[in-house]
Amino acid sequence: MSRRDRYRLDFRALMTQCEENYARMLPLMKAMGERDSMSVDVGHAHHTHTLKLKVLERSPYTTTVRLEDQELLAVLPASRLTVRLYHDARLAEVTEARPFRRVNARYGYPNRHMHQRDEKAQWNRFLAEWLSHVHDHGRDASHDWRRRVTGDR
Repeated sequence: MSRRDRYRLDFRALMTQCEENYARMLPLMKAMGERDSMSVDVGHAHHTHTLKLKVLERSPYTTTVRLEDQELLAVLPASRLTVRLYHDARLAEVTEARPFRRVNARYGYPNRHMHQRDEKAQWNRFLAEWLSHVHDHGRDASHDWRRRVTGDR
């Protein structure tokens, strides 16, 4: 493969996506408060499923959270994402996508696990879509998180 044909990471686009994901994660983190876990029911009256959020690590500058959709575990390879929030930079990025231990910024292609060249960017776009869906259709199983976070009635 020539140098010209090699995949180039669009760092600016990735950082923009991570900034947007941080903003999308904030309402969930605020609703979670000091709890280490929270369940959010997602969907409509006839069909709901549960997204579980679990804080894996808290430090002054970062928080690592696992998001897992119980219903999708059997059918979607990465229905469990690990997301690291960088509070000082206001970024949130996918660091792991089940069943893979770690998501790299780029991969050579072809590769043993058949990762896409821009897999990290794709997982971060998926996270954005997932969080938007949760915002639009989710509710905390134990609290009304939307009202607590946004002030909506």
